[in-house]
Amino acid sequence: MASDASRRVSDLGTLKAFGHPLRMKLYRALYIARQATASQLAEQVDEAVSLVSYHLRKLADHGLIEEADRAGRDGRERWWQPASERLSFHDEDFSEAPEMAATHSAVSRLSFDQHVEMYRRHLDAHHSWPSEWRAASSSSEYLARLTADELAALAGEMNDLIKRYEQQGRARDEAGETEGRENVALHVYGFPFRT
Repeated sequence: MASDASRRVSDLGTLKAFGHPLRMKLYRALYIARQATASQLAEQVDEAVSLVSYHLRKLADHGLIEEADRAGRDGRERWWQPASERLSFHDEDFSEAPEMAATHSAVSRLSFDQHVEMYRRHLDAHHSWPSEWRAASSSSEYLARLTADELAALAGEMNDLIKRYEQQGRARDEAGETEGRENVALHVYGFPFRT
């Protein structure tokens, strides 16, 4: 990965480029793999290599992914990697014009829909996981009365905690501690609502 920093996406062109369903899936798959070829990713998303290559180039055009330095590669296939440790999208960056706000909202809904689909697939296959994974899986809803500042602080603390576990798991994985290690999705939402 080129940068350990988070990238805040704040321009409409990049948001639109990312907001394609297949590109979101490809970015997620590449983020998990850390480095992969179009052929490897095509197999994961069940699409043609040529189509995957096209969409990877579009992500690269906007600096979301980049070519990876891959030792020993034969030059026939490009290796790709995320260009930053994570991406963030903030409402305030897209609120100045109706098209920007609508695009941000549409991309957010698409992302949420993909999260829901991932969780549905998990629920459908839940019984096929070993008992320790079934016991470790969780789903919770917390309803609290907070101020905007308190919610922002809570989100920051949760982000720091999750990031710590993510970095720890990746370091152990890279050190060869792979036994029992699986990809884990954590989808966290914090939002105001009225009954």
